[in-house]
Amino acid sequence: MSAIRKLAGQTAIYGMSSIVGRLLNYLLVPIYTMVFTDPADYGVVSELYAYVAFFIVLLTFGMETTFFRFINNEQNQDKVFSNAFVSLTGINALFLLVVLVFLGPISEAMLYADHSEYIALLAIIVAVDAMSSLPLARLRAKEQAKQFAIVQLASIFTNIVLNLFFLLVLFDPETDDPAMGVLYIFIANLVSSLIRPVLLWREFLSIRLEVDPELLKKMWWYAFPIVIAGFAGIINETIDRILIKQLLNNVELVPDGYIGGALRYAESQVGIYSANYKLAMLITIFLQAFRYAAEPFFFAQAKDDPKRKIYGRVMNYLIAALAAFFLLVTLNIDIFKYFIRNEAYWEGLKVVPVLLIANIFLGIYMNQSIWYKLSGQTKYGAYISIVGATATVVLLVSLVPVFGYMAAAWTTLLVYGGQMTASYLLGQKHYPIKYNLRKAGFYFVLALVIYIIKRLLNLEFGFVQFFVHNILLLLFIGVVYRIEFFKR
Repeated sequence: MSAIRKLAGQTAIYGMSSIVGRLLNYLLVPIYTMVFTDPADYGVVSELYAYVAFFIVLLTFGMETTFFRFINNEQNQDKVFSNAFVSLTGINALFLLVVLVFLGPISEAMLYADHSEYIALLAIIVAVDAMSSLPLARLRAKEQAKQFAIVQLASIFTNIVLNLFFLLVLFDPETDDPAMGVLYIFIANLVSSLIRPVLLWREFLSIRLEVDPELLKKMWWYAFPIVIAGFAGIINETIDRILIKQLLNNVELVPDGYIGGALRYAESQVGIYSANYKLAMLITIFLQAFRYAAEPFFFAQAKDDPKRKIYGRVMNYLIAALAAFFLLVTLNIDIFKYFIRNEAYWEGLKVVPVLLIANIFLGIYMNQSIWYKLSGQTKYGAYISIVGATATVVLLVSLVPVFGYMAAAWTTLLVYGGQMTASYLLGQKHYPIKYNLRKAGFYFVLALVIYIIKRLLNLEFGFVQFFVHNILLLLFIGVVYRIEFFKR
């Protein structure tokens, strides 16, 4: 249990930077939805950040996980770090060169011919973030969680402060062009991204650019399937915002009476979906904090726990925590919706429970995926993600024109559920880990039953609703505590 306590402690520290940071970014949702009174303008921001997600996966090239794997196998950890950093430097330099040389055609292809400055700024942002990822990973490997948290929080606070200054002081939504508000957001992001390498200067200065061709080859072979899996995974996570715009950009799908044209309507649907997607982020916030601590922890435990019992116990706690977050949001949705300050966005609240369940499946899948990372069979992660990405695109293309953004939410749930199941079956065959399926299933079903009870009660918003709903949440937490921690 001491190892799990250590994991919990590090998760708490990493979580401080991730959770506090994400919660502060969470506060930008009411700012954005207040400033961008037309959801179409917020849709532009969401779509462009979807592209950022794609490129950050490519530009980090799986080197974080690769770094953790090889420092446990190589005596010279500095050499591992140096080879990983050289890889990232080459990839990002080439990326920036291509984008800046061909900025005009790229902007036009992305339908931003009039705003190529957006694309240039985003390219620099993702390159800076990618180059900062490896020094941050080194802090995690050294278990310098506090230093990691300081760097991340400094960047996040800078982004928040600049967003507030630009959008609430400099920008006037009634008279200024919304495009200026979008530009302010990206300028704030760029400055905050540059904070990281400034604070990590010691890590950067300690880099010795020593290249070992044999080691570099091994690292690239290990990393390549992770990149494929990550890229395919990000398709599941973000391509819905891109395809919603593309698929709904059809005059035949525009509702009668809508003023603004097909493209504007499509962008508004992206904005509504994206704003409500944020309400499902409490689970992803926790998962990010958990992943930061769990990945190096699981690699370190591989030698000390040959029967892999600890992985099963961690899964029980993880599912219980994810189910509790699901209930926290869904039972209090009438409160959480006020984070979206503009009622024009509220029509999308129906996607929140679906996306929360989808993220529970994602969390389980992320925890299970340790089997192919520990066994070195990362190709299976790539296979699962590629099949999932293909299913995502097929379902979105087939269903979004018929059901709109609701189809995107259900697609996310179905694909993550499928990936979770496939990973479990393959893992039991190639790297068996004993999970308590009965206990895990009980926690998940109990959360669903409580949510159904909430829907059947259908209480009006007020004190009675708040009291009853949160009694149900406490009931769930009490049951989990009784099962996991109560000793006779």
